[in-house]
Amino acid sequence: MSTNTFSPVSNSFRQDKIGLPKKSKIAVIGAGAFGGWASLYLLRSGFDVTLIDVWGPGNSRSSSGDETRVIRSTYGANEFYFKMNVRALELWKEHQERWNTKLFFNSGVLWFCYQDKNPLIDDSIPFAKKYKAEYQYLSVEQINKKYPSVNTQDIHHGWFDPFGGYLKARESCQVVNEAFIKEGGKYLLVHAEPGNISNHKLENLRLSNGEKIIVDAYLFACGSWLGQLFPEYLGEKIICTKQEVYYFGVPKEQSALLDNFPAWIDLDGQDYYYGIAGNARRGFKVGVDIRGEKFDPTFGDRMANPITLAKAREFIGHRFPQLKNAPLIENRVCPYENSPDGNFIFDRHPEADNIWFLGGGSGHGFKHGPALGELVANLFT
Repeated sequence: MSTNTFSPVSNSFRQDKIGLPKKSKIAVIGAGAFGGWASLYLLRSGFDVTLIDVWGPGNSRSSSGDETRVIRSTYGANEFYFKMNVRALELWKEHQERWNTKLFFNSGVLWFCYQDKNPLIDDSIPFAKKYKAEYQYLSVEQINKKYPSVNTQDIHHGWFDPFGGYLKARESCQVVNEAFIKEGGKYLLVHAEPGNISNHKLENLRLSNGEKIIVDAYLFACGSWLGQLFPEYLGEKIICTKQEVYYFGVPKEQSALLDNFPAWIDLDGQDYYYGIAGNARRGFKVGVDIRGEKFDPTFGDRMANPITLAKAREFIGHRFPQLKNAPLIENRVCPYENSPDGNFIFDRHPEADNIWFLGGGSGHGFKHGPALGELVANLFT
């Protein structure tokens, strides 16, 4: 759940038209938030789509795994992402109604601000007004009254986004995949690697079952693995880091209070802790947004770093005193696929006209999935 600000997206997100004819064959590699939604919208746009994933949508190795993700519109002065989040939220609501499956939980998002001025939020306020998604300013006194479980001693004020909240993560990926199959898409649970490139074209995909796939276009949306598949072009552009997530057990006396707490983000300017309470009854979730060590998403162990965990425990006991001695119920690793500037990457392979890259989620991509998938499909048509 990256809280970083971003440079203009024009350098990393191509918006020229691709213009493939309808019924062209497209292979999408990766069934996460980007690949899954892109496949669904490409299918709905009239393409013959094959979606491939080696461990399945929302698997525990992926950046789209785990239980939940925060959805918020706050991006500083970057209107592109604000607007895309507004569209994504519309599509999340539309699809959960269509599929009769609860995916979006409108708990709101509570920001803890240490300073009088906070550009990440303050510069988003004009967009919040423009798109009729305004935040609510909260004084320390108002926070104390409304959220008595919060220690506000080092907080200057808060902002509450009543339109945000959290999304089901792995469950959403699985539901999107089920819809893709029901609507006529082809899904393969196999490992895929790019074949040879000749005459500026990828010849085929090599599958772990010994087969080869030949299509008109190949969209690689395989998250943290992008840099490994294309090391010469993306090895230094997509860096996977180990981001730790903890689930603390709430005291029985405060379970109702804490399980109904909003999604929250702490703007301490260092670790940028964030959390989701009561999600799927897993406990009080706390995430560490400061970039962790480099991580191999295939072979890396999902063990908690003792130092990182100790700092998180210290923070959670400070911000939520009732959780000072809360037991650690679970810990997870959420791999971030970081781009150099935090922007998403959508671009063509420099040497193959039929290969496209879609990635760079950088810890904030999941919520944008449906809007990004819709945008990519529009560009392909």
